[in-house]
Amino acid sequence: MSKPPELQHDLERSLPAIASISSSLSQSQGFSPYFLSPEKRKAISDVRRTFCLFVTFDLLFISLLWIIELNTKVGIKENLKDEIINYQFKTSFFDIFLLALFRFLVLLLGYAVLRLRHWWVIAVTTLVSSAFLIVKVILSELLTKGAFGYLLPIVSFVIAWLETWFLDFKVLTQEAEEERWFLAAQAAASRPLLYPRALSEGQFYSPPESFAGSDNESDEEGVGRKALTTQEKEYVRQGKEAMEVVDQILAQEENWKFEKNNDFGDVVYTFEIPFHGKTFILKAFLQCSPEMVYQEVILQPEKMILWNRTVAACQILQRVEDNTIVSYDVAAGAAGGVVSPRDFVNVRRIERRRDRYVSSGMSTTHSLKPPLSKYVRGENGPGGFIVLKCPSNAKVCTFIWILNTDLKGRLPRYLIHQSLAATMFEFAFHLRQRVAELCSKA
Repeated sequence: MSKPPELQHDLERSLPAIASISSSLSQSQGFSPYFLSPEKRKAISDVRRTFCLFVTFDLLFISLLWIIELNTKVGIKENLKDEIINYQFKTSFFDIFLLALFRFLVLLLGYAVLRLRHWWVIAVTTLVSSAFLIVKVILSELLTKGAFGYLLPIVSFVIAWLETWFLDFKVLTQEAEEERWFLAAQAAASRPLLYPRALSEGQFYSPPESFAGSDNESDEEGVGRKALTTQEKEYVRQGKEAMEVVDQILAQEENWKFEKNNDFGDVVYTFEIPFHGKTFILKAFLQCSPEMVYQEVILQPEKMILWNRTVAACQILQRVEDNTIVSYDVAAGAAGGVVSPRDFVNVRRIERRRDRYVSSGMSTTHSLKPPLSKYVRGENGPGGFIVLKCPSNAKVCTFIWILNTDLKGRLPRYLIHQSLAATMFEFAFHLRQRVAELCSKA
């Protein structure tokens, strides 16, 4: 059995979610190069543009305060002459204005014109501003000029440090995440198909149709089917165990406890499973065919990173048999970075039934992916994705995500629960966007 190549380091450290995402059997060939084309990316990111606007605000606000200070008593002209032509370090505000102009020119040159991705430029401007203002306050007589003697140095000092915070914690961090996501998307799009034959529109590869309670066990040896090893049989057993729990959860919908909903009508429920604890359940109504969701979410998980930023990476480690695979999933950090990225090794079982498509799974181990020091290894209980068909309308479906996860680490339980619900809503949002994009192209 061939082993898929390891994910790149950048791909594994990619992006924004808490729990691992379902993984399955194939990738689709129909992905537009327009989406991945580097020249189509924005010349300057939205967060960097916001930073540049804030730097401009810095100059304009300091200028406004200085003009207000000048327009007192003898008038602007006389005060300008006194503060610029007859400049004195101890009494003039002109140098504070020049300091704001210095920050404006240097920062825009570095981060708008040259588009640097390092903090050294703003470190210089903040150091110079802080040192100058401290010396100014100590040696000058500005404090004798009333309110403006306090206001201008304080405002200039605070804005300089706000710019540093915004660049370091927002601009550089977000752009690094976007770059890793872009590289991961390129890596996913460039991988060869697991199934080399082309998939035409409306034609999907999937496991054989399964029936609840069927005696047709896919792990049994048959004509033309290789014998499974002891480990592979264990993977199959785990997949079936997860499927049984998922079926039990679906059968007890009346016992689900409402937790949250959103403006799209998506609802998150919880349900207590014996021996596994609290399970989160997302239920969303989608205006698209169930086959489309089946294809996007269950059959091609490795390309989910192209449209779903809650997924950092997904790699199929082993295809055990027609219905069972083992995957490696990386979920991005959440809650503003409080929850660090988690990785998972999952066994997945996929079944097609007359009224639904099901991908169930739970955590397992695999020799290709031992625990890594850079990630906290999470553990998933039984869960998965379900796509319910609508008997009266083939163009709509109900999507259900059952999530039972232990993120490990020392995290407050309330934070985990809030993050999981928010992650599920975010996933539904990205999925709804994706199907709307595909429907518009159809």
